[in-house]
Formats: sequence, C-alpha cells, structure tokens
Amino acid sequence: MRPMTGRPDDFDHLREDLEEAERRIAREIDPGPRALAIAIFVFALLATLALPHAGDARGLDVLASSDVAHASRIALPHKVFAWLALVFGAGFSILALLTRRWALAWIALAGSTVASFLGLLAVWSRQTAAAPYPGPGIGLLVAWFSVILLAFHWARVVAARSALQLATEEHRRRLLAERESRGLLDTYGDTPGEDDKPAT
Repeated sequence: MRPMTGRPDDFDHLREDLEEAERRIAREIDPGPRALAIAIFVFALLATLALPHAGDARGLDVLASSDVAHASRIALPHKVFAWLALVFGAGFSILALLTRRWALAWIALAGSTVASFLGLLAVWSRQTAAAPYPGPGIGLLVAWFSVILLAFHWARVVAARSALQLATEEHRRRLLAERESRGLLDTYGDTPGEDDKPAT
C-alpha cells in the first residue's frame, strides 16, 4: 500500500489500492481449518478406487469399464458418478486447495453437488439389481459419503468468501464516501462568506 503524503492524488492511490485488494479477495479463498477436512475426504475418495464398489469390481474397474465391471453389471449412473467424483471431488478439490482460487472452488462445489445426486442413483441402481448381481460395496458407499461431505465443506468455504467480499466492498464504499465528504468540506466549508469577515 502506498504511503499517504497529503497530496490531492492520495485519494486516487487509496482507491486503487482498495480496488486491487478487493480484486485479490475476489479471486482467492481461505478455507482455514476446513482445508484439513477437505484433504481427508479427498484422500478417502481416492482410496475408494481400490475398494470394491460392487462385488469384485473396484473403483478402478468401474472407471475403466473392465470385464469385472461388466460381469457385475455396473450401470451408467454408477460409471458417471465414479468419473465425476474423481474429476470434481478429487481433482478440482486438490487444485482449489493448492491454488486457493475461488473459481476452482466453485467448480469443485458444483461438480461435487452433481456427483452427490448421481451417487444416490448409483447406490439405488445397485440395490435394485437382479438377484445374481451384487449390491453396493463399501467403496461405493464411502465414495458417495465423501462427495457429499466435500460438497458441504466447499459450500461453506465459498459462502464465507462471498461474505468477506461483501464486507470488503462495503468498507471500500464507506471510505470513499468519507473521503468525498471531506473533500466537499475542504472545498466549500472552509471558504469565509461575507458575513464571516471580521469587522474593521
């Protein structure tokens, strides 16, 4: 931030500094303690790739549509859920934590939210599978709960950042209004009128 010297252009420098700080806040997030929780759920989500989703079909089998996945009759909602959970729940969550970018946090939130609903369909498709085919495995259930919790925590992070941006904008408006009113007083308030002249 530039030092104030009392010159008329100090107001412009102050406004530029405030706008720059506001733009920086608008681009960045501060997950705080939630960063640890998000990292834990991302790790749990990645671990489900090695866990059974249905019968002998692991998460990797579902993603690759392997013969084991075909043998377990993995339905389309299950496959789409696995890819969305990997791309948005894990991938964009990691990127958002590393870069602290608000846009990436929003993408992680949106993708995890959609994946949560598809996870419900995936579990339902396994529960309603015909008798010879297995029901939902531990990997599918853990992945679903992890994505739900990721969506919850990203929603709280994004909401907190939005509140901070609104507070910053309000503070900037208040400072600008105070500076303008001071400028008007300096311009018009300190000029002596005819009645204010000392009597001789």
